[in-house]
Amino acid sequence: MRRRMLSLLCFAVFGSALALGQDIRNDRQDLRQDRRDLRHDQVDRRQDRRDIRSDRRDVRQDLRNGDYRDARRDQRDIRNDRRDLRSDRRDIRHDRIDKHTDRRDLRHDYGRRG
Repeated sequence: MRRRMLSLLCFAVFGSALALGQDIRNDRQDLRQDRRDLRHDQVDRRQDRRDIRSDRRDVRQDLRNGDYRDARRDQRDIRNDRRDLRSDRRDIRHDRIDKHTDRRDLRHDYGRRG
């Protein structure tokens, strides 16, 4: 009876330790993924800003030359780039929140361990 109870207790302790280790590993991986997403969103945001500057320059050039059709097309491109910029800003905000949550979870998991 004692041996069975001891083996069940050991099984529970080792099982919870393995689960905790897996939880820490998942939190680390999720934190790396959030950092990678954040970097990609920031690069995409810089590219959208660059595109907006270029399209504004094209609109001015088209208006100077009297090419109103191309100017409208460039203005439509600017609207699309601004929409992408807002979307990237929203993604960056969510990635930062996720990163903060993952850090907190990781600190909590290490606190439980130590």
